[in-house]
Amino acid sequence: MNNTMNRPNVLFILTDDQGWWSLGCYGNREIKTPNLDKLAARGMRFDNFFCATPVCSPSRATFLTGRIPSQHGVHDWVSGGNVDPGAIRFLDGETAYTDILAANGYICGISGKWHLGASEYPQNSFSHWYVHRQGGGHYLDPEMVRGGKLQKEKGYVTNLITENALEFLDAHGHEPFYLSVHYTAPHSPWTRDNHPAEYFNLYDDCPFESCPQEPRHPWAISLTDECLNNREMLQGYAAAITAMDADVGKILDKLDQLEVSENTLIVFVSDNGFSCGHHGFWGKGNGTFPLNMHENSIRIPAIFSHPARIPAGNVQDAMASAYDFMPTLLDYLDLPVPETGNLPGRSFLPALDGKTGSGRDSVVIFDEYGGTRMIRTAGWKYVRRYPDGPDELWNLVNDPDERANLIDDPAYQEKIAELKAQLEQWFDTYANPERDGRYFPVDGQGQKRICRIK
Repeated sequence: MNNTMNRPNVLFILTDDQGWWSLGCYGNREIKTPNLDKLAARGMRFDNFFCATPVCSPSRATFLTGRIPSQHGVHDWVSGGNVDPGAIRFLDGETAYTDILAANGYICGISGKWHLGASEYPQNSFSHWYVHRQGGGHYLDPEMVRGGKLQKEKGYVTNLITENALEFLDAHGHEPFYLSVHYTAPHSPWTRDNHPAEYFNLYDDCPFESCPQEPRHPWAISLTDECLNNREMLQGYAAAITAMDADVGKILDKLDQLEVSENTLIVFVSDNGFSCGHHGFWGKGNGTFPLNMHENSIRIPAIFSHPARIPAGNVQDAMASAYDFMPTLLDYLDLPVPETGNLPGRSFLPALDGKTGSGRDSVVIFDEYGGTRMIRTAGWKYVRRYPDGPDELWNLVNDPDERANLIDDPAYQEKIAELKAQLEQWFDTYANPERDGRYFPVDGQGQKRICRIK
């Protein structure tokens, strides 16, 4: 066991379905996020941070393991195997960064959404385990796993997650700790009866100019039919965010009370992006079928704060992905990155340290969601849908809102060939042939079993 005395604590806050555009610090003047705005002001905000898959379970698996879905085998949101009978450990055999932290003296806790199977059983070296039965649901009186037992709790799920996180900090705040606080907010449902009136009513007069209700996307699914031009859904989405922000403030206050704020790395991210009427649909990657890779689906908020090290008030334009997070965190804590696992990411620690010439200026981002794969450079995005399309090419410099698909334009066939070759080479390098997402019927409707080609 290594000495952890000089290493910071880690607080990892993960939200569910939160678009990067939905925070004040990212320019939203309507949705109220005062505590997250303060966190960004005292730390570093990434403007170009991307999930590895625009849906919850595979994105979370990639954050934890540093491996892409075609390596860890979680390709869609987990719709089965969460609880007995039939519980499945979808990350069985995978090394998570929490395993490495625990082996080096950290007490690891999680409060909130797990959604990677076998919810009743602590996994990946978490010794404190308070998790949602599945991955979401009604905000009031949820079923949670406490002390190894599934039980119906009383209260608003955001508050319950926060209260448990505060209990963990009271118990372990003066030990080297790692704490995951995984809110279900702002995932649906967004109806008035799911959220405290004090937050819902804040938005009674909001014009929601930040959530344009565009004409229905031709690929939109039933969620859009329920939510598009529905003001109650907009108010509920905003209320869920503001209620969560208030509870983040309680956790930050607790760190201050324990006098450990200076020595705690705080990370705030979402599992995937989200559209609330943008482009004419509600949802993320599976908000349409065929599945989409629109910017609002793949781009996520990312804030890093550590007063003892990270420069305050810094905005980072460098591109980074969820698959970069594990090597970055281990690098930050001066812990070994696994030599096995064929990890595709690389550390963005120099960017966190505020160094110029951090080496992130030529980064290319890759995403996958089953047979839908994407390569994104600073100026271009190419989406390949295996086996037969439809494919897309977007010029992000001239068309940042992705309105003019250039895939059939003869003038860009050379650019398409270049990006396609780069995309296929990258996935050939990292995908496990037994778990390659191109060969599974991933449709955005959920995953019930471990994906493995025999």
